[in-house]
Amino acid sequence: MKHYDVIVVGGGHAGTEAADAAARLGVRVALVTMRADRIGVMSCNPAIGGLGKGHLVREIDALDGLMARAGDRAGIQYRLLNRRKGPAVQGPRIQADRELYRTAIQEFLRNRVGLDILEAEVSGFILSGEAIEGVILHDGSRLAAGAVVLTAGTFLNGVMHVGPRQEQGGRVGDSASNSLADMLREIATGRGRLKTGTPPRLDGRTINWDVVERQHGDDCPVMLSFLNRLPLVPQISCGITHTNAATHEIVRENLDKSAMYGGFIEGVGPRYCPSIEDKIVRFADKDSHQVFLEPEGLNDTTVYPNGISTSLPADIQERYVRSIRGLEQVEILQPGYAIEYDYFDPCGLTRTLAVRSMKGLFFAGQINGTTGYEEAAAQGLLAGLNAARHARGAEGVVLQRTDSYIGVMIDDLVTRGVTEPYRMFTSRAEYRLSLRVDNADQRLTPLGIALGCVGPDRTLSFNKKLEDLNAARNSLDSGKFSPNELAAVGINANRDGVRRSALDVLTFPDVTLAQIAALVPAVEDIAPEIIEQLQKETLYSAYQDRQQAQLEAVRRDENWTIPVDFDFSAVVGLSNELRQKLNRSRPETLAQASRIEGMTPAGLALIHLRLKAASVAPPRVAMR
Repeated sequence: MKHYDVIVVGGGHAGTEAADAAARLGVRVALVTMRADRIGVMSCNPAIGGLGKGHLVREIDALDGLMARAGDRAGIQYRLLNRRKGPAVQGPRIQADRELYRTAIQEFLRNRVGLDILEAEVSGFILSGEAIEGVILHDGSRLAAGAVVLTAGTFLNGVMHVGPRQEQGGRVGDSASNSLADMLREIATGRGRLKTGTPPRLDGRTINWDVVERQHGDDCPVMLSFLNRLPLVPQISCGITHTNAATHEIVRENLDKSAMYGGFIEGVGPRYCPSIEDKIVRFADKDSHQVFLEPEGLNDTTVYPNGISTSLPADIQERYVRSIRGLEQVEILQPGYAIEYDYFDPCGLTRTLAVRSMKGLFFAGQINGTTGYEEAAAQGLLAGLNAARHARGAEGVVLQRTDSYIGVMIDDLVTRGVTEPYRMFTSRAEYRLSLRVDNADQRLTPLGIALGCVGPDRTLSFNKKLEDLNAARNSLDSGKFSPNELAAVGINANRDGVRRSALDVLTFPDVTLAQIAALVPAVEDIAPEIIEQLQKETLYSAYQDRQQAQLEAVRRDENWTIPVDFDFSAVVGLSNELRQKLNRSRPETLAQASRIEGMTPAGLALIHLRLKAASVAPPRVAMR
């Protein structure tokens, strides 16, 4: 029987990050997957990043993970979302060439020392009491290991639905893992069913691109990886079109044929990525919905119509798709489908992603109730690091809510669990002003270096950045200037007699680099990206103190009673999701409201402010 330190089951985004992270710590790793040629496949949309998700990608990169580097090798369009808003809520996003991304991931793994890729199906575990000692393959052979990371994706009892037609599988072209799912029921608690879906894939050669809106990438693209500065492959534009009344009528008339609305699916789908059927039912007042036409590659004519995922029969899909402007003559290459799969309650995990009931077993990805490439990859990275440390007898690594979005996600999962697929948003992080995409390396790369999972190239690059930042910060903060001296170079400051450094005025409205250079000539030798980083740090320093005070006020008043007639619908800024959940559960205190699944620190602060505005007095603490 062959022995490894860590065995990773599954070659998706969670599995690849887990295997590579464990190997970077110097242990011997086996990545077991049913098809080696499918490692790194983007099963759903050809995109990475976005709001909240882009933060996860940068944090993965800060710990020397794969996703950002592979994404930049495949990035055919770059867009920074929320560009008009503050840096704390901006998120980098790319359209990716599917083939280039898959090729990059496979190349990274092939070149990783200490990592073996095995093409096989895992059908069971080698157990010794309440500890795992390896895996059993479908052919009966066994592999021993000190730790196992299970990243099953949508393969556990996976069932694909197209209308009333059902087919077992983890995705089109791949089999489901039923025997493994059966064994997991005996050793893990809280099994449930979730579902996700995809739209039909279109032949881009049959789209009338002349009548759809074109969406171009950014003129100044923001890379996913800290190691890259410019796109590595040619750039493309996407298209935008819209559904219409005819589209909605076709869908509405055939809801009974949808797998979900026809009663063929029991799993709960992602609230924030609804199918076209969901959109027509839930947003009946809307006349149209956007459809983003996303090319899947530079040499691939396939187009992903983001926004119209479905489980309707194939002939109905063709009818509603062809009712959309620009798609009247389109050919469907692959019908859309819904997929239903097993997950396990993540409350059964520790914050290292170890299964509490089985020593040495770790879960990562959709098996924990999450949705999205980025959420899966982030869990995989943490699970891989902890599996390697477990195999060595070392303590686990725990990321906190205060230092990372990964820490926010893990804490949410293991303390609150899920009833619907979990997706990362910036609003979930109470410390989002300090957890920005631009400083993910400053927050996490020192930890990665200490753990041994960051390679020499990134270490060298990061240390150089820190040296440049410190030198620039010292230079800009070296002198203090009076309001008159600032006015002399065109910088307007309050005539309050306070002397300010060039660093202090760096974030003043309309201040130019030339004006700063007039105060501190050495600034001309500082790289633009270093100046930009210092601007963001300075901008948020005061706000972070205010944010901390607000969070402490909410914690102080967590036992504040919420009146029985309190109108949650009147709380401006709350999402419709939270309004629905609050009105349904009617929490009696702020503490109870904080424990509602999906509740965000921002949402809790809004309720707190509303209570204060309504002059509802907090409870007095009885003195004994």
